[in-house]
Amino acid sequence: MSLLVNRRDLEFLLYEFLGIENLTRCPRYEGQDRGMYDAILDAAETLATTRFATHAAKADEHEPTFDGERVHLIPEVKEALDAYVEGGFMGASFDTEVGGMQLPWTFAQCCALYFSAANVSTAAYPFLTIAAANLLASIGSPEFKRKYLEPLVSGRYYGTMCLSEPQAGSSLADIRTRAVPQPEGHYLLTGNKMWTSCAEHDLAENIIHMVLAKIPGGPPGVKGISLFLVPKFLVNDDGSLGARNDAHIVGLNHKMGYRGTVNTVFNFGDHGHCVGYLIGEPHQGLNYMFQMMNEARVGVGLGAVALGYTGYLHSLRYARERPQGRLPDNKDPVSPQVLLVEHADVRRLLLAQKAAVEGGLALVLHCSHLLDIQRTTEDAAERDRVGLLLDLLTPIAKSWPSEFCLEANKHAIQIHGGYGYTREYHVERFYRDNRLNPIHEGAHAIHGIDLLGRKVSMRDGAALKALQAEIARTLQEAAGQPHLQEHAKALEGCLHQLLETTGALNGIKSAGENTRALANAGIYLDCFGHIVIAWLWLAQAVVAARAASGSKEEGDFYRGKLQACQYFFRYELARVPERLQLLAQGDDTCLMMSNAWF
Repeated sequence: MSLLVNRRDLEFLLYEFLGIENLTRCPRYEGQDRGMYDAILDAAETLATTRFATHAAKADEHEPTFDGERVHLIPEVKEALDAYVEGGFMGASFDTEVGGMQLPWTFAQCCALYFSAANVSTAAYPFLTIAAANLLASIGSPEFKRKYLEPLVSGRYYGTMCLSEPQAGSSLADIRTRAVPQPEGHYLLTGNKMWTSCAEHDLAENIIHMVLAKIPGGPPGVKGISLFLVPKFLVNDDGSLGARNDAHIVGLNHKMGYRGTVNTVFNFGDHGHCVGYLIGEPHQGLNYMFQMMNEARVGVGLGAVALGYTGYLHSLRYARERPQGRLPDNKDPVSPQVLLVEHADVRRLLLAQKAAVEGGLALVLHCSHLLDIQRTTEDAAERDRVGLLLDLLTPIAKSWPSEFCLEANKHAIQIHGGYGYTREYHVERFYRDNRLNPIHEGAHAIHGIDLLGRKVSMRDGAALKALQAEIARTLQEAAGQPHLQEHAKALEGCLHQLLETTGALNGIKSAGENTRALANAGIYLDCFGHIVIAWLWLAQAVVAARAASGSKEEGDFYRGKLQACQYFFRYELARVPERLQLLAQGDDTCLMMSNAWF
């Protein structure tokens, strides 16, 4: 078995659970079939294994360096990314007319899963480039698409997103970067950004920065934010590169994980000549950037799953190969040792990992599939319904894997014992890399506030009602499977309690106590996420239960699914009711803690 991703699980989710082949009936994907998809997955797995995984430890050990003018990376990064571009993966989901393969987004994400599991630091460069290209494809003018989109899709240019600033962090309302309009039609930018990944390197001909800035005289706060395209090198009308733009990094940040990814402190206009181009309408920048941010958020969730998944497979192999100790019933000290996997607590840790990473993967692929449906359906009502579900599930798709697939990495270290926290074994690096994800693209609590403060209430709770209907369909399907009725009853009860808790917290908000209502939004997000993952596990179990009577190998796969589902319901979902009860009371223990009491 691959140590990156269980291919059998991926095929189960794609073809049995999501039914991705149904997309090939749409004109956009006409002529595509499973044989084509499997061949591309084979290519992704091979490239990830032979060119990405092979330098992951070296990139972690030898971080990028900055000599004041250039950033230096180990040569294997460019070699891997050149092979990635040559294989067509940069343009996997883009239209053929701009040089892409026009694959479903769900399928492109499966390919991305392999590269992130193999080497998340190197995978970050195309990850941001694809997001920037998708933004341009969606809202860019014809001129922007001609000058910038095709080079991004072809891998000649790479992209970034420039949001945070040193004094503002996640509070984008407080950004200070300014963009002053010029008679020639462009803008001159001044200011600085922090935590900008992939902002300087020699991996491509050019780097295209997507920058949030404020035009003088605009509205205060987030309503005054505009979006600008700032190239590293200016691009002439004929597509050739012009002068170096006045946008430069001034230093590197050194993180505990993702150490092979350039992360920068970035200045615009130190010499007064940073040229930027307005994308879309003035003062609508944050609305536009949300497309890139939401894609990046689901992408962060996918990366968290990938790191949790490869950690799980590494610890599973170790547990199956490492003899240690004897079972409690055996008191004979000279009898042979048993394999780690025979110990009950090791099996618990493996089950916890399996439940988290396979549940998290089902979530991010389900969200990706919703995007494919939204792009291809001709039914306006269906497109609206799917859009509501995506809006509701995005903070969960980002945050739940970032929290609980990180826990899976912790369990992988535990199974390795003392070896687990040595650099000779990869699982400690997986943990360090994954620890960044609860902060990447918005800290955990921010997504909790977004979910509770806005998403569950938008359009009179329409998104929550849409999710409730989806879960109700799964409960009805599970009703025909006697051994799933216990889980269906538990999920139904938790869902009912979640709706009641949501109503209670909305009541507190309506009474003018917003701060109190949102004080435990992070815990609300965890509970909501557990209910969503339980739903997706039950939906997987319905499919697995119908197929479990096949060959022994296939039967073992499906029975593993059913056992992981049982674990999640009995060990994880069982914790939710107590938390929801605390939330419904509007508990203010944390809120009322005085600063002086710490």
